[in-house]
Amino acid sequence: MSYHRTVIHRFGSFELDIARAELRAAGRPCPLEPQVFALLAYLVEHRERLVSRDEILEKVWDGRIVSDSAIASRVKSVRKALGDDGEAQRFIKTIHGRGFRFVAEVQAGSEGIAAAPSRPAGSLLLAATSARPSIAVLRFSPVGEAASIVTIADALPHDLITELSRLRWLFVTARGSSFRLPAVDADCAEVGRLLDVRYVLTGTVEASGRRLAVTVTLTDARDGRVVWAERYAGPVDEVHAMRAEIGSKILAALEIQIPMHEAAQARLSVTDDLDAWSAYHLGLQHMYRFNRADNALAAVLFGRAATRDPGFARAHAGLSFVHFQNAFMRQTEDFAGEVSRARAAAQRGLDLDPLDPFVNFTMGRSFWLEGDLESGLAWLERATVLSPNYAQGIYARAWTETLSGRGREGREHVDLAMRLSPLDPMHYAMSGTRALAHIAEGEDSDAAVWAERAARSPGAHVLIAMIAAAAQTLAGDTARASAWAANVRQRDPRLGREDFLGAFPMKPDPMRARVSAALQSLGF
Repeated sequence: MSYHRTVIHRFGSFELDIARAELRAAGRPCPLEPQVFALLAYLVEHRERLVSRDEILEKVWDGRIVSDSAIASRVKSVRKALGDDGEAQRFIKTIHGRGFRFVAEVQAGSEGIAAAPSRPAGSLLLAATSARPSIAVLRFSPVGEAASIVTIADALPHDLITELSRLRWLFVTARGSSFRLPAVDADCAEVGRLLDVRYVLTGTVEASGRRLAVTVTLTDARDGRVVWAERYAGPVDEVHAMRAEIGSKILAALEIQIPMHEAAQARLSVTDDLDAWSAYHLGLQHMYRFNRADNALAAVLFGRAATRDPGFARAHAGLSFVHFQNAFMRQTEDFAGEVSRARAAAQRGLDLDPLDPFVNFTMGRSFWLEGDLESGLAWLERATVLSPNYAQGIYARAWTETLSGRGREGREHVDLAMRLSPLDPMHYAMSGTRALAHIAEGEDSDAAVWAERAARSPGAHVLIAMIAAAAQTLAGDTARASAWAANVRQRDPRLGREDFLGAFPMKPDPMRARVSAALQSLGF
């Protein structure tokens, strides 16, 4: 613990209060987006020298690749807040081709004495840009002295830190910091305060006879509540295989549990005061319900997130998702327009963060709508390379492979997606993909079992019921096929065979012909 005075930088009629992440003009707060504040704070704190474009990318954009126009937009926002412009440059001077420098005279003052943990240089900047969730993974506590126990207690959290760092929406504290804290009886609230994170992941590794057990707990450091916990067990002799399997399952669980918790927290806020991140996660809750009303609400929330933070790549990816959904579910009279908007929003997300798996996922899906499975698959493969445990990306890849006639590969990938994310909101679609994979291989009885499972799952949309109707027809169960056909007509009487084949553009002619004939026999 260190004690220091709260530093306030004064220039012109402005005060820049770093600790409160606040800019004031003549004593009145000037609202700034977090990234704009972070840029201003960094330029002021390094006013004695030129700050290069690469340094800004590293410190303000966390090393992400963004366009020059994105940086220029943030500089323009800073100047506007200060009443400056590109011609006067009273506060920020542009050195063309090199970078920027804060040139106004600054007086650094202080107010009061505050106690705070010792922080590395640049941590105040982090506090200003911490709209996205953050997590610290502590070394796990070994229970027992076996060498394998001690090894996995360090190896597993180390692997998790590496893999979590691939998720562009999550800030992950480096191993060098989180491993310095005690693993036994960790005070998660204190860890959160020391490392400035919202979530703390702790765990224990225990051996009993020839069995190994790993228990993990995700805690919200803000209030100490347990968000999620799980226990994994297996033979000690298979410790290294377990290490890989447990790591991937934990990663997949966190991809669901953290966003769900963020959305629950966001609901406690007044809607008009939601920040970009909260609006985004509330949008996700509506997006997965696959109906017109919720999709429209998701679009509003993603739009709000993108407006509040134009540089938030996932907000644009969310918009791409809802436009895709409008076209995929045939919930629009402007099919071509929705396809174009889905592609444009995905491209905007890629311009902002080309390494985000979800952004690449939405770009890949935009090609489905045009039946261009080959182009879509390339983007989906990229999404899963960027994040090998990204269950939704793996499922989408399986869907594309299956419709391309590669049923065996599709089955392997969809099975992996279901193992990684057994509680995924798209689990019914994964089961539906498994059904299509069996149809592609001529295994109609198996297809009927998986299609029935998919169509009965919570949240399954009407096109999944059409898969069940086709699969039961191919399997020879006319009663079940007729029941699912009636279900489809009750839910959306406008849907026909061509709508289905447009949403599921099967490339192999035999597969397409069989499914088309099955639907035609049911009157679609």
